[in-house]
Amino acid sequence: MENDYRKDFPLLKANKDLVYIDNAATAQRPECVIQAEKKFYEEENANPLRGFYPLSLAATDRYQGARETVKDFIHAKTADEIVFTRNTTESLNLTAYSYGLSHLKEGDEIAVTIMEHHSNLLPWQIVARQTGASLRFLECEPDGTFSPEVLKQGINEHTKLLAVTHVSNVLGCVNPVKEMASLAHQAGAVVVMDGAQSVPHMPVDVQDLDVDFLAFSGHKLMGPMGIGVLYGKKELLQEMPPFLTGGEMISSVSRESAVFAQVPQKFEAGTVNAAGAAGLQAAISYIQRLGFETIMKKEQELTARAMEGLAKLPYVKVLGSPDPKNHTGIVAFVIEGVHPHDVSEVLAADGIAVRAGHHCAQPLLEYLGVRNATRASFMFYNTPEEVDQFVESTASVRRRMGYGE
Repeated sequence: MENDYRKDFPLLKANKDLVYIDNAATAQRPECVIQAEKKFYEEENANPLRGFYPLSLAATDRYQGARETVKDFIHAKTADEIVFTRNTTESLNLTAYSYGLSHLKEGDEIAVTIMEHHSNLLPWQIVARQTGASLRFLECEPDGTFSPEVLKQGINEHTKLLAVTHVSNVLGCVNPVKEMASLAHQAGAVVVMDGAQSVPHMPVDVQDLDVDFLAFSGHKLMGPMGIGVLYGKKELLQEMPPFLTGGEMISSVSRESAVFAQVPQKFEAGTVNAAGAAGLQAAISYIQRLGFETIMKKEQELTARAMEGLAKLPYVKVLGSPDPKNHTGIVAFVIEGVHPHDVSEVLAADGIAVRAGHHCAQPLLEYLGVRNATRASFMFYNTPEEVDQFVESTASVRRRMGYGE
């Protein structure tokens, strides 16, 4: 009998009729994550890094232990390269404001893929305006692949920074980040990778990919909301100015100046989200117990089942590759004649939770010739029966919207 992962997730156990397939927006939390946060507040609640009494030292150990867990999870060289933030968005903004504004200048180019989430585009638009640098968009094929010519022309001697998502939150495709990073480094550029959609679903090794920065969120990998990670190569973090200033990010302060703390504390101003870090540590441990081999196999099977079912519906068009293996659990689609918001409402009436809209990727959707799309995104805890319910409900949308079919 197939393992029932749903038993580990309180919300899914309590809502047995809910078909939750909006996992690319946020994943559900297993009991161990909820208990880890609860345990921190019940047994270790004190301000980390500040007190020398036992409770504060225990909170510090928990917080720093979570940092070590993240370091091992993404294969960073040292825990000093792990900065805790609120989410992927804050991590990318930190990189843009701290590294981008202090290193880019007029005449420099920022290479950005057309499929970037707004979080990895808007900060670079601001950096370009404030520094005089310019954006160069790397445009993909409709299936999400990049031609060698596009990469070689777009990542050139003028490129000083490459912003690239590891996995598109619309197309689900895995970008050739290692190849792109090699081209960028040959040009003397740094690489900023958005790992929000990859870190929860596949092994990510920052040293193997050779990215300079990696951003991801806890809540997409079953951890708490409000905790995120910025990985940065230590030599780059050391030369960057702080993003926020205030308590705990200093070594000393005088009336006129301050000496900032070493990384990563330099980028963690104020009271930190220690309970969130404990929850993130528990989420990573849960993923490691399952193993990415199991996670990837299950999610691939669910994606293939969904795409096979949708392919039988003549009015449905799936965005991206026709091969389910290139979707990483993400299936975005349009139904002829029906607005995605209406599709979402119909599915919601059947107890199915999907996402509809532009998915914070408007340039990509416009490039693909659509304004909005409906997105189903699967996690290993979803079931084949849920996929079938989703396909059946989708098949009924046009009839229920009055098309008579």
